[in-house]
Amino acid sequence: MVKPWQDATLPAQVRAADLLARMTNEEKTAQLSSVWLGAETEGDDAAVAVAPGQHAYAAHSAELDALLPYGLGQLTRPFGTVPVEPAEGAARLADLQREIRAGNRFALPALAHEECLTGFTAWQATVFPTPLAWGATFDPALITEMAQAIGASMRAVGIHQGLAPVLDVVRDPRWGRTEESIGEDPYLVGTIGTAYVRGLEAAGIIATLKHFAGYSASRGARNHAPAPLGRRELADVILPPFEMALREGGARSVMAAYNDIDGLPAHAHTELLTQVLREQWQFTGTVVSDYFGLSFLESAHRVAESPEAAGRLALAAGVDVELPAARCFSLTGRLPEELLDRAALRVLTQKCELGLLDPDGEPAAGDDAPIDLNPPHLRELAEAVAQESVVLLANGSGVLPLPPGARIAVVGGLAGEQAAMLGCYTFPRHVGVNHPELPAGVEVLTLAEALRAELPGAEFMADAAGADVVLAVVGDRSGLFGRGSSGEGCDAEDLELPYGQGEVLDAALACGVPVVIVVLSGRPYALGRWAGRAAAVVQAFFPGQEGGGAVAGVLSGRVDPSGRLPVGVPRTPGGQPAPYLAPPLGRHGGASNVDPTALYPFGHGLSYTTFAWDAPRCETPAFPTDGETALLFTVRNTGDRAGTEVVQLYLHDPAGTVARPEIRLIGYARVPLDAGASAEVHATFPADLAAYTGADGRRVVEPGALELRIAASSAQVHHTVPLTLTGPVREVGHERRMRCEMRVK
Repeated sequence: MVKPWQDATLPAQVRAADLLARMTNEEKTAQLSSVWLGAETEGDDAAVAVAPGQHAYAAHSAELDALLPYGLGQLTRPFGTVPVEPAEGAARLADLQREIRAGNRFALPALAHEECLTGFTAWQATVFPTPLAWGATFDPALITEMAQAIGASMRAVGIHQGLAPVLDVVRDPRWGRTEESIGEDPYLVGTIGTAYVRGLEAAGIIATLKHFAGYSASRGARNHAPAPLGRRELADVILPPFEMALREGGARSVMAAYNDIDGLPAHAHTELLTQVLREQWQFTGTVVSDYFGLSFLESAHRVAESPEAAGRLALAAGVDVELPAARCFSLTGRLPEELLDRAALRVLTQKCELGLLDPDGEPAAGDDAPIDLNPPHLRELAEAVAQESVVLLANGSGVLPLPPGARIAVVGGLAGEQAAMLGCYTFPRHVGVNHPELPAGVEVLTLAEALRAELPGAEFMADAAGADVVLAVVGDRSGLFGRGSSGEGCDAEDLELPYGQGEVLDAALACGVPVVIVVLSGRPYALGRWAGRAAAVVQAFFPGQEGGGAVAGVLSGRVDPSGRLPVGVPRTPGGQPAPYLAPPLGRHGGASNVDPTALYPFGHGLSYTTFAWDAPRCETPAFPTDGETALLFTVRNTGDRAGTEVVQLYLHDPAGTVARPEIRLIGYARVPLDAGASAEVHATFPADLAAYTGADGRRVVEPGALELRIAASSAQVHHTVPLTLTGPVREVGHERRMRCEMRVK
């Protein structure tokens, strides 16, 4: 007789509850546990670890054989731990799942997760641009398409959950994980991050929002450092991207952060993980720990006296699954049964939704035919994202595009390195660096190689003095825990170009030949020292395996630059942090000799064509605090070639009950136009977008004057639209409208 949990016609939670009632506490605990096969490091542990604490904790975690009789919650990185041929990896995973099914009395498989921040983090899989580059595209539709393709490739080989996207809003770009973030504005992070979630979930992969919450606001921009956050900054800057991605994107998992907030570690933060996430936002999915995050409650935060105590603390706060390996959620840890049942029900419900409670729910590996994780479609998407992400910062002398027959000197060591294209969560930089005997797995052209292919009629010279133009290529090499200049654990003391590359620029500029600075990096660097001296400046944020061709295409003019800065580029290396979201006192003024004004502000980016913006028409300049208004304006391409303008809409609140950002992004749209063409841009602005958290902790929309600024960047405003909100103060909550819908006709 079919038991209720085996009946596929019943709702997932009903089936999961029936199965839960049949389990022992050990079997329930096993569903909260994970195993990381192959994670034990050898020799110089710190040189090969890909997660903090890996060498200390991996060897002391539960082994698969000990868990098999009880079942297993998750398998950690079956493709992303060591290089494995895709077909071989799929076969191994299928065999492992059969072993796990056979080992427990309910024949339950494990849920397998992988990293997917720059594509599927597996050997021979397409390497996409880093998330900071996604932000530079200002193109949610393209990011959704990219994520769905990434998810489909993961699902095809037996992966269920992806540990992306990162929704940490950049607060100080010295932070090493800036490259993994989407930008410094919560609206941009929320909309682009939600787009990625939609794509991943549409492919059947559980999207995991990280890092919840406050990770990017760490003191001194140091990895794992405490986050000195006020409650309003948390509510209005840090949390909205997570809220949007859950509500609009349908993300089914959230990862807790490593940091503490005012002394409360995120992995033990009941207010965040239960009151906000579950009760206010009505989230029903799973909360997973960051790697060894539970162990850090004992060893780093010192709020627990043992691994078992750390497990109980995290479980009570709302963590459901311990990743990447079971140490604190141990079979002998005596977890409180009520809390154990709560977490296990969430895990089993999710497994049921994935079909893992069905006898044939997990597809078996096919024959020995090769599996292509880098097919033409994914490479084309990687190229499209890379092209849209390249930002032309300056072109004062019109030296770009480069003439096809130019004499070009290329200087800077990164011009000849694949590393200049690849972020720290790409497989070649994350894992491949520990296996130098193997090739990268995908073709990655250096910028020097891509330029030669792009400009076959050009003459490439070693002597700058005889050249028409010098391309000075500078930036980062990504790495982990100090093994690079950007990436996890690779924080910066200031925003001076690393590796002494400022001297490279000084030497190039001393030659008397026009110099184009090309920055290939994971964070913005201070360029004020060369402002006005360089003929042009181009920025790309780790643009992936197709990035060389994308940057070369922009330099040649084959690609019109349409990227916009997701983070401002500073003038000087100190004086940080200086996010554009600062209130008036955070901006330049007579009270301090330090000027934090960006050299190139958030949203900035140039084109090879020109645009004109007609004055907007506003449907209703005065409307109630629960209403909306509409704007209509026309953008024209006044140049002689096709190009894309990125229309940005900012909100300015002249007076509030607390100090507010001078401006903040509330809407944007890409407007592609042929030469001489025009398009109408329609924007619907709901009063809800004027809401903010007041001194009493309530999020409210207040009556009074507002100002909408229609702009090409946060500093280049074309038109200002005065508005007036009428009626009473209105409190808004989780159901508030979070978008300004913009349409291009």
